[in-house]
Amino acid sequence: MKTIANGLILKGIDLSPVKENIVIDDENNIIEISKDAKEGEVIDASGKIVCPRFINAHTHIGDSIIKDEGDGLSLDEVVKPPHGIKHLALESASDDELIEAMRDSMWDMHNLGISHFIDYREGGLEGVKLIKEASKDIPITPIILGRDSSFYGEDPNYHQVKVAIRKLLKHADGIGLSGFGEIDTTVAEIICEKCEAAGKISSIHVAESENNQFASIEKTGKTEPQRAFEAGFNQVVHMANPKNDDINQLSKSNSSLTICPRSNGALSVGIIPLFEVLKTGVKPLIGSDNIMINRPNLFREMEFTLKIMKGFSKNYIAPVEVLKMATTNVCVDSSLSSKINKSYVGEGQNAEFMIINQKSNNPYLSLINRTEVNDIVKIF
Repeated sequence: MKTIANGLILKGIDLSPVKENIVIDDENNIIEISKDAKEGEVIDASGKIVCPRFINAHTHIGDSIIKDEGDGLSLDEVVKPPHGIKHLALESASDDELIEAMRDSMWDMHNLGISHFIDYREGGLEGVKLIKEASKDIPITPIILGRDSSFYGEDPNYHQVKVAIRKLLKHADGIGLSGFGEIDTTVAEIICEKCEAAGKISSIHVAESENNQFASIEKTGKTEPQRAFEAGFNQVVHMANPKNDDINQLSKSNSSLTICPRSNGALSVGIIPLFEVLKTGVKPLIGSDNIMINRPNLFREMEFTLKIMKGFSKNYIAPVEVLKMATTNVCVDSSLSSKINKSYVGEGQNAEFMIINQKSNNPYLSLINRTEVNDIVKIF
């Protein structure tokens, strides 16, 4: 038994700041949170914040092998399959090089307080197996979304697509697609149907660039997000360039939104109108996206997001809403919560939190604005 005493706990789904003690049993479960609770070893958290660990909801850790390359190139030149510099680098790297680079990034995420990450894993079934090998013995949970080259092209073989999906879903947690610029609507629908039947995640990049939106509208008469909602994707990523009724349709859909503002800024593709999204009641997740572009540091992601979105919208956005994107929004997300076992600080939950030095009187801004990795005192 252990007791975390005297800390400021960000408790429950709402991250309510309370001065209470946490009792953890020998199975690492939170069995009591109260002012008077105290059993077993006492860990003094005076002057510290007890915060749920983070979920990095969108990464590409395979490109850890080419950090900071491609600066100044367009989105397509950097990441579009199969000829973006990222994909060329992945093809030329050895398995050992990829595993070592991915392990380094996973340890980095763990040390930055991340307990889970959702990764778009390139390289088909072998790519999925590589990240599983890389994650061995690292105390972090990868949610692996695979993909296959059979999904792409103007005239895909739908039987081959279905075979590839079956093979992937035996080993992966779902499927993550580069975007509608590379796949047709039927492939998208097949993937969503098969993932849903298997209880797995279907995910796709949408509206990352304005050009992608224009191309989709010209080709189909529909925006990329609209096509994703109609196909039934569990997760849509980016939506930095919503058009027409995209934001309203998102709020009425069964799709979860993940935003990646630093990546969108780095690639000069746009800034999601987050204030308008939040007004509809949508509760987004947040991700750091490509390791080649960003360190997977959600403290940096949250600070950038909070400040750039307030400046962009000229409206107030509460810091706690940004912190929820990295912590508890996934716990109430109807599209993802049943597929991702993520805990918050509450009785009956797994002890999956961190103790962090409190550096200002506002606990949310203390975390978002001022926390560095050496401020994380202990990770559970």
